Amino acid sequence: MTDLDYKEAYEKEKRRSAYLADRLSQVEEEREVLQASLDFIHNSAFWKMSKPFRRAIHFCRRQAARVRRVMHPRDLVKKLRYKKRERQASLQFGTASFPDPETARAQRETTFLRKVKFSILVPLWNTPEQFLRDMIESVLGQTYENWELCLADGSDGEHGYVDRVCQEYAAQAGGRIVYHKLERNQGIAGNTNACYRLATGDYVGLFDHDDVLHPCALYEYARAINETGADFLYCDESTFRDGSVDNLVNMHFKPDYAPDTLRGNNYITHFSVFSRHLLEEDTELFRTSLDGSQDHDMILRLTDRAGKVHHIPKLLYYWRSHEGSVASDIEAKPYAVEAARRAVTDHLEKHGFRDFQISSTRAFPTIFRIRYRVEGNPGISVIIPNRDHREDLERCVNSILDRSTYDNFELVIVENGSASPEIKQYYRELLGYDYEQALAARGEASSSGESYDMGVMCAEESGKAGTKVRIVTYGGEFNYSRVNNLGAAYATGEYLLLLNNDTQVITCDWMEEMLMYAQREDVGAVGAKLYYGDHTIQHAGVVIGMGAHGTAGHSHYKHNFRDLGYMGRLCYAQNLSAVTGACLMVKKALYEQAGGLDESFAVSLNDVDFCLRLRELGKLNVFTPFAELYHYESESRGDDLHGQNAARYEQEAARFRERWKALLEQGDPYYNPNFTLERCDYSLKLPGSTR
Repeated sequence: MTDLDYKEAYEKEKRRSAYLADRLSQVEEEREVLQASLDFIHNSAFWKMSKPFRRAIHFCRRQAARVRRVMHPRDLVKKLRYKKRERQASLQFGTASFPDPETARAQRETTFLRKVKFSILVPLWNTPEQFLRDMIESVLGQTYENWELCLADGSDGEHGYVDRVCQEYAAQAGGRIVYHKLERNQGIAGNTNACYRLATGDYVGLFDHDDVLHPCALYEYARAINETGADFLYCDESTFRDGSVDNLVNMHFKPDYAPDTLRGNNYITHFSVFSRHLLEEDTELFRTSLDGSQDHDMILRLTDRAGKVHHIPKLLYYWRSHEGSVASDIEAKPYAVEAARRAVTDHLEKHGFRDFQISSTRAFPTIFRIRYRVEGNPGISVIIPNRDHREDLERCVNSILDRSTYDNFELVIVENGSASPEIKQYYRELLGYDYEQALAARGEASSSGESYDMGVMCAEESGKAGTKVRIVTYGGEFNYSRVNNLGAAYATGEYLLLLNNDTQVITCDWMEEMLMYAQREDVGAVGAKLYYGDHTIQHAGVVIGMGAHGTAGHSHYKHNFRDLGYMGRLCYAQNLSAVTGACLMVKKALYEQAGGLDESFAVSLNDVDFCLRLRELGKLNVFTPFAELYHYESESRGDDLHGQNAARYEQEAARFRERWKALLEQGDPYYNPNFTLERCDYSLKLPGSTR
């Protein structure tokens, strides 16, 4: 960098700092005025005298709101439907899912080529007798019989029955129950490590002392190991109460292995089973310093080493909810939150990340938001297709300029046949000169691919000094893919940010939030959380195969923006098959490597197709809920699916289904097959339904 470059950079930063200081001063003055007004009101005699009256009004309003929620017909229908699904689920996934005698006999008589021996580790500590018996009998009832149950008991003297019950079952199990009474309680991690020292199996499974296994659990794991060669496996799970697996509190149907999802939330949990060879580098299974979140730490370590992580999408583990259990209330074990944070910290540091921040989300204390450091200050080219609609474009551009805290970006507006004088006037305002006269003076026409001279907006107009604006003209029939590919060709940034003109920025650090993922070598596309104007969700990730056309759909569509999502999934970053092109960031080099957007998808499914091609290159796609924008879609082209548009969409849908036929048949790996593809709200698939 030359001295002149340094001087220009210094002057640019100086202007930016001056602007921010001025805005901060204005905000502080406004705050002081508002605070003075508020203090005056609160100190007035009328305000003090009216306190009882105000409290009575607020109480009545709260009660009225509760009544409306209960009595509103729409909400009543929703509640009844939910209760109906809950009852159906209990019937479908409770004891009714247990094998009949004929099926159980067939499974016991099945001979696998690889006869895996499972060591099931159960650390005991003051376990209630009925819980203990239920746990042991669920193992004794397994249809796959090559197992051993390793019990390490740290119970105190007041719970001597634990020793008696274990000895009773061990005497009946023909050596398959190995029991060891510890001299003292060593905590969850220490007791489990003691169990591991008793184990002799090829694969190790982790089982809590108060939970229950489905009778077919080990059979399904043995079959999966033989079919896939997996060295780390897990299944779906449910929480039950009142001592019966038919009283399901909730069901956790999980996605396949997703590293970013696992970093933000230990969604794998039970029933984790893994090959012993994954522990060869460690002297112990659990780290005692991470009691309370030892399983998250272990899962992060072992999935890193695993050659094949396999998810069995069946509910095979029942997690008992009772007073004092984490399944009931995380507050019962507050140390677990800090342990989980340290487990994720150690994992990220081993992967070379530095200067990151981890904080709990509103969904759950151990569901985390991770802020990675943005490396350097790379340029971002924001590509915005546009035709007419000055109001949409101006709102979009102003929100970028006024709210974005990242400063090294350019705007590349791809103009597609605008006719209104209002939009041409706005272009003149953006560029700072009359581009049509400039072109005419040079004797040039604005044909497809023509790039107008770059304009630099002044601080008074943009709120951000030195922002670069480029307008590129596209003269052909509307083709979303071709328009964005043209914009990408003229972009000078290291990263591309595809953005619809009918969006509006909400979160100030939206670019940083997307960039911190896009900069990783293992990441392809990064998508944001988008809302309609009525504060319902427009986009929170794309599910392959969802919708009436069997192509792709948005999960949590039209949910309220405050919703936590299924198992908190609207509250943390995660890996998904695809994200919408309405707000998508990707490295420019990777965009070009993948061939850009496929222009045979003129309007629809081009973004999904692009994301799937990135996956074929071995990249992860990431959705982050912390980059938030409005996406009004009121004026977007191509959204009307009637007449000619409907015919065009069906042609593109048919092309998509043919190209990704194998993937559609396999199902979206990040969306559990127990969910229906006919709805976007994580409703369960009805028995007998194929979708």
